[in-house]
Amino acid sequence: MVALEQDRTAGLALEVQSVSHAFDLHGAPLPVLDDVSLRAEPGEFVALLGPSGCGKSTLLRQVAGLEPPRAGRLTADGAPIAGPHPSRVVVFQDPTLYPWRTVWDNVALGLEAQGRLKANRGRVEEALRLVGLDKFAKAYPHQLSGGMAQRAALARALVNDPRLLVLDEPLGKLDSLTRIAMQGEIVRLWRDAGFTALLVTHDVEEALLMATKVVVFSERPARIKAEIAIDRPYPRHRDDPVLVDLRHRVLELLGLAESW
Repeated sequence: MVALEQDRTAGLALEVQSVSHAFDLHGAPLPVLDDVSLRAEPGEFVALLGPSGCGKSTLLRQVAGLEPPRAGRLTADGAPIAGPHPSRVVVFQDPTLYPWRTVWDNVALGLEAQGRLKANRGRVEEALRLVGLDKFAKAYPHQLSGGMAQRAALARALVNDPRLLVLDEPLGKLDSLTRIAMQGEIVRLWRDAGFTALLVTHDVEEALLMATKVVVFSERPARIKAEIAIDRPYPRHRDDPVLVDLRHRVLELLGLAESW
């Protein structure tokens, strides 16, 4: 069986340098990012938290190379990010599986597009095994639960050996029990494979349970209000007093101290 990369150095170093961005809205600029600078070290798991619509997902699209910033620069291992690359893979909130393709064929899509499938078929089976879908390889997306469909999307990303996994609220539409299980699964896959992870979430507890560093953004246009290192062992527990205190601190930063 072909093993996926498990070296912690598999992750890349991501640098966001003084990035600002705006959208054109009715002929006028709508600022969404304001002088944002951050760094993710190789193998680090960084979570981005902030109010809805503040610009977090815009930043993820720029990291993925799907959209250039109006000002500033982004680099991966020191090289400018000028477009999409197989080393930087995005998992969106919706699994976006092709309904006419089996789970196996959906997972194999990236390798097929790169002309690498024939020599790397074993990687598809291994990715499915890692996410617990090896027995559903011949199933179609309509036969999967929401959590299983998101697992298939993760397998499709992992089969390419990403050095950076970009997670844009991937658990946002799952029920609470499935979401808790998937949080643990993503952390397990990250720890096993060694990629760098960048997660956008609106769930403070989720960020604290999964990430090694949490970046808190302001209202739009997004500015960084705080970077908080989460130096706690895995698996983490919701009643950990350190995490409870950090949750209170993050809620205060988000202007939600009254929710405590």
